[in-house]
Amino acid sequence: MSGRPARNPLAWLGGLILLYLALPLVAFAIRLAGAPQRGFHTPGLFPALWVSISCATISLVLLTLFGVPLAYLLARSHGRVASIAGMIVQIPLALPPVMSGIVLVYLVGPYTFIGRLFGERLTNSATGIVLAMTFCSAPFLIVAARASFVAIDQGLLDVAATLGHSEASRFLRVAVPVAAPGIRAGMLLAWLRAFGEYGAVVILAYNPTSLPIYTYNQFSGRGLPTTLAPTALALLVAVVAVMISRVRARRRPRDRNGVPAPMPPTPADPRPVRFDISHHLGSFHLELAQESSARHLGILGPSGSGKSALLRCLAGLYGAGPGPVWYGDQSVQDVPVEHRRVGYVAQHFSLYPHLTVWQHLLFARSASAELAAYWLEHLQLEGLENRYPAELSGGQRQRVGLAQVLCGSPQVLLLDEPFSALDVPVRLELRRELRRLQRETGLTTVIVTHDPEEAAFLSDEVIVIADGQTLQSGTSRQVFTRPASPEVAKLLGISNLHRATVISSSQIDANGALIEVSTDLVPGTAVWWSIRPERVSVVAAAGLDARPLDARSSLSGQLSDIADVGTALDLFVAITLGIEIQVRTSELIDLQVGDRCRVILPPEAISIWSASTQLPPDARDLSHLDH
Repeated sequence: MSGRPARNPLAWLGGLILLYLALPLVAFAIRLAGAPQRGFHTPGLFPALWVSISCATISLVLLTLFGVPLAYLLARSHGRVASIAGMIVQIPLALPPVMSGIVLVYLVGPYTFIGRLFGERLTNSATGIVLAMTFCSAPFLIVAARASFVAIDQGLLDVAATLGHSEASRFLRVAVPVAAPGIRAGMLLAWLRAFGEYGAVVILAYNPTSLPIYTYNQFSGRGLPTTLAPTALALLVAVVAVMISRVRARRRPRDRNGVPAPMPPTPADPRPVRFDISHHLGSFHLELAQESSARHLGILGPSGSGKSALLRCLAGLYGAGPGPVWYGDQSVQDVPVEHRRVGYVAQHFSLYPHLTVWQHLLFARSASAELAAYWLEHLQLEGLENRYPAELSGGQRQRVGLAQVLCGSPQVLLLDEPFSALDVPVRLELRRELRRLQRETGLTTVIVTHDPEEAAFLSDEVIVIADGQTLQSGTSRQVFTRPASPEVAKLLGISNLHRATVISSSQIDANGALIEVSTDLVPGTAVWWSIRPERVSVVAAAGLDARPLDARSSLSGQLSDIADVGTALDLFVAITLGIEIQVRTSELIDLQVGDRCRVILPPEAISIWSASTQLPPDARDLSHLDH
């Protein structure tokens, strides 16, 4: 016999507090319905209601105009001044309202400099009520707005900057719309707090009478019966305010009707990116330099190596401090990011949730409808014009992000791990699409990635970095065929990396296996050696009879595993204790796990480094390259 499902304790706890909040309201409603006198005809009730509503609204307008920008600045600042400002903003929350009024008296009271300057009219007036309300309710809006601004993806603001938008434009067109739900919640809390303020108002401006003061006067002079009406009106106002705050303006996407015919972009001039960067991010030091004539540059490295930081330096998002950057022959070090005409595709697509696809394509300051229509068609986005990012697939969002940048007619295109979050089929498709765009537009590209295959596919030259330093740079073929160090070999995904000792200029000893090589290192030198899996061949143990010339570069071993990866076979052959060679081949192999076989290692395909070139402690673990 099965028992009843256990109740969620969270539901019980939540239900108790909800019941506590609801019961007083129910009790009040019962009393209001049955009372013979409610006080609606008492003189001064509705004027007091109007004073509270109008003054709270004026206070909210002032807070919105000045508090929302302050919240944005606090969210984007992290120094001591910002910390002190954030503390000051929250002080009114800790002060009892009456003491808040007393503090304000020392600033705007009739005997202060400011009070005399305004003819002693800042107290006992509607102005005094607004001042008191604003002081007490300000933290509710500023704190809520600041939290919403902090939660904004920095990539949204960065992309807007590279699309030509100034700081003010980014605030109004990106930050405020994205943070709108939090700002709206803060506005509601601030208005309700101002509407119900009593303590500071009674100290600073007893007259004109606000609704809370009117209610207290009725309670102290006539008792409960005449307080029913003002309390009921306050509850009604609160309900209306909450309902208004939940109204959402209906989003009306921009229509494409009447858009001119698509116009292809003007072919871009070659602008190879060169740089000499020295930039500190906390304790991390990024120090990289590159003199390159390549139109397509790839930056390869593990997570935390400084790849994304370098791309932000090249885009100008850190200003001029990191060091000189050139687009072709033009130095852009002192050019603000919004004037660099650089296209920046941030990680995770960085699309604006409040804009449709068509509005994204027109978001760049230099975008035109004709060019937007061209990229809409060229990147297979037709029919998606009125969709919002939440209504798109991952591949579609990536295409929109790329199209948005291209509509700005950039001189240089910077891509930060553009395909890392996509499924394999979509990633391969968009990778091919980007290569086609490179060829057709002639646009200079710099791509950051941790995928060696992606770097080779989309780059003419590759820089391999780790810990903010360059490990190797050169053409894609040079870097991939001749890694400069075992660490570079690991970052390039070369799995066959082992220790050995030099015996002679033509042979090394790998734990008892003698391997033919070509080296100028002296005998007895400890070395690392590596060979790409696709350069290794495997044959049955008796298969060398017809290939005597290969026998000198072959090693006997035992097949320990076979993995079918779809387009090829990965074979793992143990040649000696602790050394297993990976072989990648597209040929059919008539071997089974456990069979004896021979692997052929061409000497010219083997890379050797002195063991003084140390691997990092986790060099044999490739998992950290996947993030």
